[in-house]
Amino acid sequence: QLQASGGGLVQAGDSLRLSCATSGLTLRMYVMGWFRQAPGKEREFGASINWDGDRTYYAESVKGRFTISRDNAKNTVYLQMDSLKPEDTAVYYCAAAPTWGQWRYWGQGTLVTVSS
Repeated sequence: QLQASGGGLVQAGDSLRLSCATSGLTLRMYVMGWFRQAPGKEREFGASINWDGDRTYYAESVKGRFTISRDNAKNTVYLQMDSLKPEDTAVYYCAAAPTWGQWRYWGQGTLVTVSS
């Protein structure tokens, strides 16, 4: 139901835009989020956005560099990642929650690798 894409290998300082296409659920009814899991580490929160897209939250580690957005008409959520750092290397997952914090659905993940 959630399909993340857009990952790849980039150099430090580059940008990437991840997409999360949804199917089988009405996107406007869900809070959406991006999480990431680096090698050998636990999955961590990255960013989230409310139903209408007018409220966003970011982890301190990505604040000011990443931007989450959504297009409910296209059933897609985006994560624009700028000024990428090697420590951003991780598998990125999108998730959907009917209410804040209740992450019910997860995508399969897309790998982002940032070389120094």
